[in-house]
Amino acid sequence: QVQLVESGGGLVQPGGSLRLSCAASGRFFSINNMDWYRQAPGKQRELVARITSGGSTYYADSVKGRSTISRDNAKNTMYLQMNGLKPEDTARYYCNAKIVMDASGNFYDRWGQGTQVTVSS
Repeated sequence: QVQLVESGGGLVQPGGSLRLSCAASGRFFSINNMDWYRQAPGKQRELVARITSGGSTYYADSVKGRSTISRDNAKNTMYLQMNGLKPEDTARYYCNAKIVMDASGNFYDRWGQGTQVTVSS
C-alpha cells in the first residue's frame, strides 16, 4: 500500500513563506504526475500545481509567480515552495500522485491526508 504524507503546513503571516513536502512510501514501480491541490472551507478542491515525472510544471494563475513545485525522484518526494503568502491561500493542501504499479504502466491515484496552511496576521 502506497502512502503519501504531507508536511510543512502551519500558521504564517501575510507575505511569509512555507515549504510543503509530500513523501511517498511503499511498493510501486514509479510515480508519474504529482500534484498539489488545496481546499478552503466551503470551496471545491482546486489544482494548485503539477509536476510530471520529467519535471514539466504547471501552476494555477492564483499561485503563479509566487510558488515553485519540485520533486526529488530519488527520495520519492515532492515540494511546494510558497512565497508571498496571502490570506486567500489559507486552505488544506493535499498531495496527489499517479502511482505506477508495473512496467505496463498501470497506475492509480493516491491522495495524502493534507496539511493545513493558514495565512493570518
